[in-house]
Amino acid sequence: MIVIDVETTGTDWRYHSILSIGAIDFDDPENEFYGECRAFKGAKIEPEALAINRFTESDAKDATKMSDKDLLLKFLAWVQGVGDKTIAGENPSFDRDFLRAAAERYGIDWTFAYRTIDLHSVAYAHMLANGVEPPSKNGHTGLNLPKIAAYCGLPENPKAHDAHDDALYTAECLSRLVYGQNLVEALNPYPIPHHLSRP
Repeated sequence: MIVIDVETTGTDWRYHSILSIGAIDFDDPENEFYGECRAFKGAKIEPEALAINRFTESDAKDATKMSDKDLLLKFLAWVQGVGDKTIAGENPSFDRDFLRAAAERYGIDWTFAYRTIDLHSVAYAHMLANGVEPPSKNGHTGLNLPKIAAYCGLPENPKAHDAHDDALYTAECLSRLVYGQNLVEALNPYPIPHHLSRP
């Protein structure tokens, strides 16, 4: 699997742009990818999105940064060295749709499968199977990456909404939920909770 996170100028792939891509090869966790880019010309830039991911409007328009096309091409070149190219993430359809929209914008061949692995679904199912009531909000699931990380024995990510660090946290949570094992070396110091351990 390729565990992916993207940061963007908003939530709609039709109008907003990618600003950064972070990824980790789940089968070879030392194989990571990270890059930043400027927004494509004409992209909408939402102040609310920037407040979350801590990019500025100047960052989004920085002409010295590579274009979103160049970042996508670099990412796709990195992907060629990964065996299992299934996209995984926390709400990975968001990331997949932004990447696919960028590929279509520039006529770049999109070869990824439609199906993805969603950390949210894995964590939600794990909680139910272990008699834990998943958090809810406004009548639907309130489970997000910080709550999943806490369930997996990890501290709050000090760099939340950083594509690189969120990809690492997501991969670590997937490994702990599925295998009961640590994956990312930097997160080794945090013990795996008893409810995730395997015999």
